[in-house]
Amino acid sequence: MINALGLLKQRRFLPLFTTQFFGAFNDNLFKTSMVLFATYEIFNDPKVEANFNAIATGIAILPFFLLSALAGQLADSHDKARIIRIVKTAEIAIMLLGATGLMVAKAGHTNLGIGLMLGAVLLLGTHSTFFGPIKYAILPQHLPPGDVLGGTGLVEAGTYLAILMGTVVAGWVSIEIAAALVILIAVAGWFIGRMVPPAPREGPKLKLNYNPFTASWRLIGATMHIPRLFLAICAISFFWTIGAMLIIVFPPLVKNVLSADERVASLTIAVFSVGVAIGSVVINTMLKGRISARYSPLSVIAMGGFIVLFSILARAWTPAPTGTYYGLSAFMAQPGAVPIILTLAAIAITGGMFVVPLYAFLTTTVEKDQTARTVAANNVVNSGAMTIGSIAVIGISYLGVTPENMLLVVAAMCLISAWIAQRLHLACD
Repeated sequence: MINALGLLKQRRFLPLFTTQFFGAFNDNLFKTSMVLFATYEIFNDPKVEANFNAIATGIAILPFFLLSALAGQLADSHDKARIIRIVKTAEIAIMLLGATGLMVAKAGHTNLGIGLMLGAVLLLGTHSTFFGPIKYAILPQHLPPGDVLGGTGLVEAGTYLAILMGTVVAGWVSIEIAAALVILIAVAGWFIGRMVPPAPREGPKLKLNYNPFTASWRLIGATMHIPRLFLAICAISFFWTIGAMLIIVFPPLVKNVLSADERVASLTIAVFSVGVAIGSVVINTMLKGRISARYSPLSVIAMGGFIVLFSILARAWTPAPTGTYYGLSAFMAQPGAVPIILTLAAIAITGGMFVVPLYAFLTTTVEKDQTARTVAANNVVNSGAMTIGSIAVIGISYLGVTPENMLLVVAAMCLISAWIAQRLHLACD
């Protein structure tokens, strides 16, 4: 088996890895720039800001509900590399629209600018919907079985590092530079995407179903009745429900419990992203390329334990004086800062160790002409789970549950994920 990092030297993998890295970076750079710009320069009302962020999130998820089934069918019935080239061409047009929205809003035409930006978010969600199944489903065609887990881990790690870098860059560059960058990166992604080797259709020709509702229903029904796939998708969906809840909980926790500013909040996002990337590589080393859910139950139980520890550390935190926030240097000077950062990293690492083998499992336990549809079915269910998790956080918060207590709810959910993963391990390993 080639060492996982050695895949980055291979033409069968490097162009795909780089293309998806640029895509994830660009997507996050634009969305974060838009949200920060709207929050700090357009709106002055916390409720309006929250509503705008919720609308943007909903618009980004909507295409996954409606178009994942079609995306999976197209990926399994056409050359995946050709679809990548079409998607990357569309990204250039989308970023031109989004950059125009940023500049129009900057010029003072806020309503038109916001409309253009949200339109770009919807199209970026569509872009991700069609690219998402391919970035995993193409791996079994380009890599030998012993390298699929390593390739999946690198794709997952690269995605989180791209999210990290996009978030950081968006917080430090002007809106004009952000508008120019998203266009330049889209063009670079187009050139690199053309280097991905062909991945033609395998198996019989499919009859496409263009009805988004019946196609999604049939896709999920055709996948979820298979016990091993049902368990894998349920485990992944629970993980992303947990992830969605953590993403929502962390910003108010950093602000209101740790009493720290937005740069500290960015640090927590950075640590979480790097931690998942590390976990993705660590689990590949432990499994030595073998696709197995062996360590997934223990990993997610450990994740739940670290979430409980994080809650305990947050309760013991000494807040900043009333009306002030810790800056990054002042935050790191506090006695509890290092334990909090290390615990957050441990949550992310164990999360990466849990989910990466499950994604590899999805793409290698079905026929190669079904992999994209399997990933697409997973995306539909994941999107629904994340939406439920987001609504649950809003509902639980409405009942007066504080962020540090919300973490205990999330930790309890890890036990359910562990039970599902254990059933998968016993059924298939």
